[in-house]
This record gives sequence, C-alpha cells and structure tokens, in this order.
Amino acid sequence: MCEEHQHSIREDGTVKSDDHTKVEQGFRVVITGKGGVGKTTLTALLSHLFTERGFTTLAVDEDPQMNLPYAVGVPPAESDRVVPLTKNLDYVEEKTGARPGAGWGLMLSLNPDVSDVVERFGVEGPGGVKILVMGTVVAAAAGCLCPENALLESVMRYINLREHEVILMDTQAGVEHFGRAMAEGFDQAVLVTDPTFNAVQVVKHAATLAHELGIPTIHLVVNRVRSEGDIWKVQAILGDTLNLISDQFYLPYEEELLACEPDVRPLLTSSPPSPFIEQVAGLQRALEQSGTGRRSVP
Repeated sequence: MCEEHQHSIREDGTVKSDDHTKVEQGFRVVITGKGGVGKTTLTALLSHLFTERGFTTLAVDEDPQMNLPYAVGVPPAESDRVVPLTKNLDYVEEKTGARPGAGWGLMLSLNPDVSDVVERFGVEGPGGVKILVMGTVVAAAAGCLCPENALLESVMRYINLREHEVILMDTQAGVEHFGRAMAEGFDQAVLVTDPTFNAVQVVKHAATLAHELGIPTIHLVVNRVRSEGDIWKVQAILGDTLNLISDQFYLPYEEELLACEPDVRPLLTSSPPSPFIEQVAGLQRALEQSGTGRRSVP
C-alpha cells in the first residue's frame, strides 16, 4: 500500500530522513522525450531527491497536460485550481501590454519584467518543492508575436538567470522546444524514452539538437526496460548518436507506479529501494555531480 514519506536515498541505497541542510548551488536541467514515456514522473522524483539533498528546487511544467503538480504530490483539489501562465490572461496583459485574443495591432512588449512570476504563481509542493506551471506555446498559425509566446520567452530568460536553485523543466512531447531554443542556458539535458522505435527516434533527434544548442551534458534515460533485448534495441537505433550522450540509465518496468499514481512520493519509501528507484537515484547523483562540479556525491 502506498504511504507518504519524508525520506531520501543514500548512495548505498538506504533511506535517510530529511535534514533540511540547504545547498547554495544551482543548475538547470531540461527533461524531454516523446509523450507518455515517463518525463513527468521522472521530473517529480528528481525534484524530491534534490530537495531532500538540500537543494532549493524549482520544477517547471511546460507540458500542456499540466500533470506535474499531481505527480509531485500537491493535493488534487489544489492541483485542479492551478492556471498555467499562458491561460492567465490578466497576467499576460499586465506584462506584455496586450490581452490574448483581443486582436492584432496592439502594442506588445517583447521583453516584459517577469521577475515576480515564481513568487506570484509558484505552487508549494510537499517537502518544499516549488512548481511553476507555464503551459505551452500558441500554435504557429496564431503568429509568433502573440502575447502568450512573448510572455513564455521572457519567463524562460528569467529562469535562466535565477541563482542557487536546481531548475528541472518538464517539457512538452517531442523536440519543438529545442527548435525554439527554449532550452538555451540549461546546463544538462535528460532525454527520456522507452524501448519503442518511435520514442527512441524522438530522443535521437533531441540529442542532436541539444548538442547543437551547446548543452554540455546529455543523459539518456530508458524507461520500462523488461529485458537486455530492450537495451540492445535502443542502442542499435541510436547508433552513432550514443557518442553525444554522457551517460545512460536503464529503468526497469515498475509495477508500483500504477498503484501510486499520480503522486510519486510513495516510490521513495520502499526499503530496500526498488531497482527502479536505485536507477533514478543514480541519475540524480550524476546530475548533481555534473551541475556542481563535485567529483563524488555522498
């Protein structure tokens, strides 16, 4: 049965309680992949692991499904009330000078001051994880100069400037956000796939785009692995693209996810930790080591 927790995973795989020791370091991670491969679950788990390690953590939800607050453990009634920034018409108008849907010909600020966005609209999750639900860009047919897109671009620039904070951005499906250069300024990319051909193809494209954007560290996460054959299949599809990838993590299929969804926290309570959580904890250590420059992570 799933129960709430106040614990994290040590390197040796044992569980420890929160000590709330703050770490004055930060870095930025973009998490991407095909829809349905487990990006939101992974983002939520990493958010809790980083918070429990003492990092101030901001989880940014750019996925139009807006499921990250539920996954982090924000109560459903509160999660249901969250309005993404792109649908907050008053805020969009306040910052850009134009109200979405009001028609063309309005004076539009392309560089509004959004330094208040996290304080005004960030949602506090269990354990101190802060969540910002951005929503997604307007379709290209609506015009690239629409107020919603101008706001999102400014929010992304502002997020890139925030210090002493681990920022994890859960993106919409596919690689379109890379094409918009939304991930510029991020230190690391986590490319999530399952063993299916279509999902691996998305990751293959994303790895190339992340490399072209200059993201120095690219992590591959393969979810729902059931056999060594799944690993060989993914590696064969990726081929030479593996040369762009810094490290690889293979997460076994986790039945407990179905029992506990959408709240991921109960997955962190099992003792000993499941092989699935051990791999996620290994990814967290790799992100921390790369982001902070530490040679070893205790």
